[in-house]
Amino acid sequence: MNKLDDSAAFRLDRAEALVMAVAQRQQGLAADRTSAVRQRLERVLEAFAAERVGTQHFASLTGYGHGDQGREVVDRVFARVLGAEAAAVRLQFVSGTHAIAAALFGVLRPGDRLLSITGRPYDTLEEVIGLRSTGQGSLAEFGVAYDEINLLAEGCVDEAALLREMEQPCRMVLIQRSCGYSWRPSIDVEEIGRLSDLIHSHQSDCVVFVDNCYGELVQEQEPPAVGADLIAGSLIKNLGGTIAPTGGYVAGRAALVEQACCRLTAPGIGGEGGTGFDLQRLVLQGLFLAPQMVAEALIGADLVAGVFQQLGFQVNPAPGAGRSDLIQAVRLGSPDALKLVCRAFQACSPVGAYLDPVPAAMPGYASDLVMAGGTFIDGSTSELSADAPLREPFNLYVQGGTHRAHVQLALTQALADLAAAGLVDLPQDGEI
Repeated sequence: MNKLDDSAAFRLDRAEALVMAVAQRQQGLAADRTSAVRQRLERVLEAFAAERVGTQHFASLTGYGHGDQGREVVDRVFARVLGAEAAAVRLQFVSGTHAIAAALFGVLRPGDRLLSITGRPYDTLEEVIGLRSTGQGSLAEFGVAYDEINLLAEGCVDEAALLREMEQPCRMVLIQRSCGYSWRPSIDVEEIGRLSDLIHSHQSDCVVFVDNCYGELVQEQEPPAVGADLIAGSLIKNLGGTIAPTGGYVAGRAALVEQACCRLTAPGIGGEGGTGFDLQRLVLQGLFLAPQMVAEALIGADLVAGVFQQLGFQVNPAPGAGRSDLIQAVRLGSPDALKLVCRAFQACSPVGAYLDPVPAAMPGYASDLVMAGGTFIDGSTSELSADAPLREPFNLYVQGGTHRAHVQLALTQALADLAAAGLVDLPQDGEI
């Protein structure tokens, strides 16, 4: 072994020692995350049993899909799991953003007012609302007014500002549960319930709509169970269990879900049409696997937080903190570090390990993105991925992970690469 090879092996050994030491210290935390799977899975199994799911529901009708029993049972199962009156789970939804947009355009009408109380929404919603670009049919172009309330410095909703805004008519309040690409805590389900009660006490007909992406099955309840009127999300995140091939969902009050479906299909068709492409088995099996996949992702997030925190980086949330979504943010502070970590994660991916993720424009995003996403389902964030907009302060956002060993391997390579570039100093044995 030459000197160069020897130094590379040494860095890998140091990196692995750090990762495994942190994992050892977090064994109790990991056990707590794993123990929560039972309650979540019990809820899923009860929904399957109550709706009498059988193999006959795996097949779909063709064409219009009228009376598709598989589609209908999937909707009812998801509604039970989410604590909602109704749900529409559709492979025709391209993404969580698409499902959210269908809900917004389905419920809001010209002259209505949309109020975001968790600050600026996730990047991909900016064009939907009309905050960026013109001529694409945004809400603003259809005469929907938009206001937003910034979160307080500690990351919680500014309730005083909310009460002032509720003095004016408001058709819908938007709550983004996840931090997205923001350095803030995710919004707890209990907090969503309290905010829903506050909003409804001032305007009973105001729709509380929650962007539920990244949050499903992280906590014991979902927003509809605590008073939210409508939620939406993606099947290639938590609820897809890493095997749903595409799709999204809306859930909540039945009338609102139907309005969203009328945007997905057409008025008069709504939720009565649409085939499942004989993919219902994957959707149902993914939901069955989802509680375990979410727990593994949370264990991986704690590990990422613990390792980078020990190296002196700011992390959000802290390891072991209460969580309402899967996302782990790390403030790397430099574009070089950001790109190196994403390259290391990509190199440890099962798909496209040979690819070099470079910053590039992505549809719906204001900044170039660097994205490590070598996943079996393209864009799946329930599988291990890491991405970030290439902008200061160069925060990395890690999510997903089907099993903790994969996160350990990716982290080890990332730390070794950062050390080789002189961007981190790996601790010696006595310092770990």
